[in-house]
Amino acid sequence: MRIGINASFLRKPGTGIGQVTLNVIRELARMAKQTSINDIRHEFFLYCEEVPEIDFLLPENFHIRVFLPFWKRDDLIRKMLWERRVVNQALQDDCEAFLSVYQSTSAFPHSIQHSMIVHDIIPRFFPLYRQTLRQKFFWHRVEQGIRKADHIIAVSESTKNDMMRELRLEAKKITVALIDTDPRFLMPISSEKSAEVLKKYDLQAGYIYHGGGLEIRKNTETLLRAYKILLNDAELKGRIPVLVISGKIFDAGNILATDVRKIISELHIEKSVRLLGFVPASDIPVLYKEALFFVYPSLYEGFGLPVLEALRMRLPVLCSANSSLPEVGGHAALYTNPRDTDAMVHQMKRLITDTSLRETMIAQSDAQALLFSWGKATNRIMSVLLRK
Repeated sequence: MRIGINASFLRKPGTGIGQVTLNVIRELARMAKQTSINDIRHEFFLYCEEVPEIDFLLPENFHIRVFLPFWKRDDLIRKMLWERRVVNQALQDDCEAFLSVYQSTSAFPHSIQHSMIVHDIIPRFFPLYRQTLRQKFFWHRVEQGIRKADHIIAVSESTKNDMMRELRLEAKKITVALIDTDPRFLMPISSEKSAEVLKKYDLQAGYIYHGGGLEIRKNTETLLRAYKILLNDAELKGRIPVLVISGKIFDAGNILATDVRKIISELHIEKSVRLLGFVPASDIPVLYKEALFFVYPSLYEGFGLPVLEALRMRLPVLCSANSSLPEVGGHAALYTNPRDTDAMVHQMKRLITDTSLRETMIAQSDAQALLFSWGKATNRIMSVLLRK
């Protein structure tokens, strides 16, 4: 079978969709290499916007196609034009099946069986993501693309349920394939590497860590307000760890981003909060490893990769009891109402003071993480692609 793959996000490996794209292709390549060249049954066509930089070799049955539409500005217009052109390219390559690795506007003719991975339907729940006419039109086209796809692959049961409820999709049209973290979260970290990263950011082990982005949806403001209350707790005076926050700091004009600097200044907690800004992917595992615990009070997640990353690094996790997060964290995480500041304070205080609780959570993290693997996810994806 000739299978096309929308590999656009190979150019953005630091994003969640970029990680999924890279690791699905890595696993497909690994599976192909285990097959004798005389027994190869499939050819894969990777459609990219840039020549991809990947750290593994692609087998002979993988072909890279790089192209851009006439509109070169990297915005929603280019995205829609590229997603339309990828359909034509797949037809030229005689693809019989196609995998969109994220929810897109692409709509294929009946000659190509189209499967689409849907990570979330955020604009359905957060109107801020469709403020302008262009954003509204784009999301309308995405919903059309989801409905027209022959089959949907959801990254969690939560996302599947969201689509059934909000988009009126039938359960039989959706397969769940639980995704995994990047392999770097499975690699051992030397004491030298830990020391190097801690020195780089002027940190000492034992801090509270918050990462995964600073969009308003990630709810960093509520965390900061809870942390302010925690700092004033008389019982914990002098025992509150520094709060370390990683992620690109956006300008104040970005309505989708939390103005963390402004909030920290208003709360007068500058001395207790460390903003690291953008952190290279290679440093993230150490930031998890050397923390006391990880806090992720997101208002909505289609999956929630940072929670699984923390579990892989054997780090206690406090996250929201909503959307997909209990599905990812299982019994290994501690939960809170993300809109209840006092509840968040209470759970953070437990994690700071209760060594036994943290040790129990660390022990449970190993078993929870075993539920996720790229091998299992990719096998499910391939079973959908090969479905006639």
